[in-house]
Amino acid sequence: MIYYKTEEEIEFIKESSLLVAKTHAEVAKLIQPGVSTLALDKIAEEFIRDNGGVPAFKGYSGFPNTLCVSPNEQVVHGIPNDDALESGTILSLDCGVKKNGFFGDSAFTYEVGEVSKDVKELLKVTRESLYKGIEAAVAGNRIGDIGYAVQNHAEKNGFTVVRELVGHGVGTNLHESPEVPNYGKRGKGIKLHEGLVIAIEPMINMGVKEIIQLNDGWTIKTADLKPSAHFEHTIVVRKGKAEILSSFDYIDKVLNNKN
Repeated sequence: MIYYKTEEEIEFIKESSLLVAKTHAEVAKLIQPGVSTLALDKIAEEFIRDNGGVPAFKGYSGFPNTLCVSPNEQVVHGIPNDDALESGTILSLDCGVKKNGFFGDSAFTYEVGEVSKDVKELLKVTRESLYKGIEAAVAGNRIGDIGYAVQNHAEKNGFTVVRELVGHGVGTNLHESPEVPNYGKRGKGIKLHEGLVIAIEPMINMGVKEIIQLNDGWTIKTADLKPSAHFEHTIVVRKGKAEILSSFDYIDKVLNNKN
């Protein structure tokens, strides 16, 4: 069942999504070689709770932490730990918040110290592919148009798209219908209508598209152990142009000040 949101509900989702964005920015200030992902997780949880939210992932199907932290070849759902981050690592952080009964969800892949030129290109293209997908998320288009836009941009730049993990609806539940694949055919799938709130989240690999799950029951890695990047926005379908409810502006400001 697909639930289309009222303008009031969209405002609540936007508030939750912007708290996710600001949480990312708080964490971004601390990302550097030597810091642990568990320390980042603690900061994120404190910031969310201090601002009237609840971490959406903590306890979700038994997940133990606030952030999903996925370095290098980890695609998604990595669990924070005490290991010190090393320079040259890329770190995908996925964060969700529940506030006023509504969820927000956003992911960003960070550079830790100096990363290689080809890895920088993976991050650039993955972020671009997210925005290509958002451009297609307009009333009258179909779900397949979003997936096609993401897939086309990633693959023409020499990267591959994870198939098993997809975007999703967002609302009073963290994961709602419909599923939003990052691959597809134009003109296929359900028709998009105004008020549909979805998370679009390309997971793009440098090597093969295949993935494996670790024994912890959560962590997903690339099958060939090559790097993977992940960017995600929560958006609402509109006529003519989608509205992005989350934001990378706070993150970009922090990262620009660090450089």
